[in-house]
Amino acid sequence: MNVIFDMDGVLFDTERVYAEIYEEIAKEWGLGDVREAVLGCIGRNSNDSRQFFFQCMGPNFPYDEYVGETIARYKAREAKEGLPMKKGVVELLSYLKQENCHIGLASSTRREKVQMYIERAGIADYFEVVIGGDMVEHSKPRPDIYLIACKELGSKPEETYAIEDSPNGIRAAYGAGMKAIMVPDMIQPEKEITEMTCNICRDLLEVKNYLKEERI
Repeated sequence: MNVIFDMDGVLFDTERVYAEIYEEIAKEWGLGDVREAVLGCIGRNSNDSRQFFFQCMGPNFPYDEYVGETIARYKAREAKEGLPMKKGVVELLSYLKQENCHIGLASSTRREKVQMYIERAGIADYFEVVIGGDMVEHSKPRPDIYLIACKELGSKPEETYAIEDSPNGIRAAYGAGMKAIMVPDMIQPEKEITEMTCNICRDLLEVKNYLKEERI
């Protein structure tokens, strides 16, 4: 069995914190309602997020200053509260390792930051392959990042599970021909997304039980 994880919103509860800070700053700076732009960026890399923000908020939106302030506030909060890991992460990774599964990670976050996060969380050794959003021109919802991850992992997409939390991530996994499992975080799936998945789970412990049944 081959499994490739997304990171933000799947392994760590970072997307929710970032969204809170994005909306907090927008309100303080009088930038208007940014929620649609923020949610639409989930799963995208920095280049695609930038363009999506301009599409939603207009070409004069102070994107660089806005994102810079968001990152600074996130780092301050993380330093105070720690890295928020999702329920069931270690249990699922341990089970997959025990079953001799090949495990990869494909995140739209830049690779250096991904590596830092998983090392700090003590889970880096579980992953044979780590692909970041800075390693592709266009990240999710395009399938490129998953196709690269499958190639590096030495697995066929149709024989590989992708574990995702966002519609953009599901679209990417489906487009790559993978078996997509969704663990919804900030966005609940609509019919289009549901039809692209092989299962929708409440948390990673439920994913573990599902994969156990699939392995029997």
